Amino acid sequence: MNVPQTYNRHLATIVSCLTILFSGYSFATAPQQSTPIANTRKVPSFIAAMDAGIGPNDAVLLAGPDGDIIYSKHADKPLTPASTLKLLTALFAFHHLGSDFRFQTEFFQDADGNIYIKGYGDPLLISEEIEWICSVLGPKIEKINNLFLDDLYFRQPIMIPGIKNSAEPYDAPNGALCVNFNTVFFRTVDGIAQSAEKQTPILPLAIAKIRKTRLKQGRIILSHSRNEILQYAGEMFQYFLKAHGTPVLGEIHPKGIDGRSAQKIFKHRSRHTLERVVAKLLEFSNNFIANQVLLTVGAEVHGPPAGLNKAAAAMHRYAADVLNMTTLEIVEGSGISRRNKISANDMLSVLKAFEPHHRLMRRNGNEWYKTGTLDGISTRAGYIQDDDTRLYKYVVFLNSSSGTNAELQVNHLIQWVINSKP
Repeated sequence: MNVPQTYNRHLATIVSCLTILFSGYSFATAPQQSTPIANTRKVPSFIAAMDAGIGPNDAVLLAGPDGDIIYSKHADKPLTPASTLKLLTALFAFHHLGSDFRFQTEFFQDADGNIYIKGYGDPLLISEEIEWICSVLGPKIEKINNLFLDDLYFRQPIMIPGIKNSAEPYDAPNGALCVNFNTVFFRTVDGIAQSAEKQTPILPLAIAKIRKTRLKQGRIILSHSRNEILQYAGEMFQYFLKAHGTPVLGEIHPKGIDGRSAQKIFKHRSRHTLERVVAKLLEFSNNFIANQVLLTVGAEVHGPPAGLNKAAAAMHRYAADVLNMTTLEIVEGSGISRRNKISANDMLSVLKAFEPHHRLMRRNGNEWYKTGTLDGISTRAGYIQDDDTRLYKYVVFLNSSSGTNAELQVNHLIQWVINSKP
C-alpha cells in the first residue's frame, strides 16, 4: 500500500523545514506544543507549513546538546513508539543489573546419572556458546542417563502482546531456557534439510518441523507447543555433549530440579556482558532479546518466576522514579505491541539518560539512531553529532500514516538533519 500523496507532501515539508532550522535558525526557547517558536522574531512561514504537515497522531521533537528545545510539536502526546522502546528496556536493565551483568545457566546431577539444565533467560545461548559449555562440562561427567530441562525461572507460557503465530523471527516466543532465539535457519540440498549455519547442527525436531512446512529454505520458529523449545534445547546439548565425549544414554524431558538429590556441578556465566547483549539487541532490533532482558529484570526486582506483569510494573516504577516520566504505558519490552505508549518528551528523557551508551546504537555518519516500524507507524529516535562533537537529540513518532512507506520518509527527514550544519 502506498502512502497517500498528501502525507508524502507533508513529510517533504517537514524535511525542508527541519533543514532550514538546522541551517541557520536557533530557537532555544520554543515551547513544547503546537507553536515551535516563542521570541520577538516574526515566525517564518515555513514553520507554519511544518506545523500543518505533522498529523494529529505524530510528534517531532529536537533538542540541543544542553537540552534546550529547538522544535517541538505534540511532544506531550502518548504515542506508539514501536522499537524505539528498546532504548528504555536497555536503560532499565543497566539500572538494575549493571552493564557487566552476565546471564547464567546452571547444571545439576543426581544419583541416577541424570543431568538437569536450569535456564535463567540467557538470550544469547546460541550454538557457539553451547559447544563451549559442553567442552568444559563433558570431561566432568562420566555418563549421562536422562537429560532434564528446567525452564521454571520464567512463568510459562509467556504470551507477548503483539506477537503473532507466524514464521517470522520477530514472533519467536520467550522462555527461561531457549537456544538460538527459538529459531532454526535451514536450507534443503537434494531434498535433504541442512542447517544454513555451519556452527549449528540440523537436529531431529527441526527436521520434522521443516518437513511439515514443505519450505525449501528460510527460518522456522519453535513454539511452546509439545515442549518444542525445551526439546530442541535438549537435542542441542545432547549433540555437543556427544561431540565432546559424553553421550546421553537416556531421553530428554522437561523437568524441574529435584533439590533433594541433585547437586550443582557447573554454573555457566555467559561470555557476553549485558552491554554486549544490548549492542546485539539494538543492532538487530531483536524482539526476543528485548523481552528476555525485560523478564529477567522483572524477576530480579520482584522474584521468580518471571512474568510480564512483574516486569512491566518494575519498568513503570523505574521510569517514574528515576527518569521522571509521566506518560509511559508498556505491556512488553520490544515495542511490537501497539498498546505501548510514550510521549516524545518522555523519550527525550530516555535519550538523555542513554547518552553515555549511545555508541551501542546503529551509526550512520554523525548520527546514532534507533528506528521502529509497525504497519502505518514509523518512529526514529537518536543523536546527531555536530562538528564540535556535541550531541543533538531528536524524536520522530509518526502514528498518523496508513501506508507502509513512512519509514523511508523518516529516513529522508533525518538525513536532511544530518546533512545540515547546526
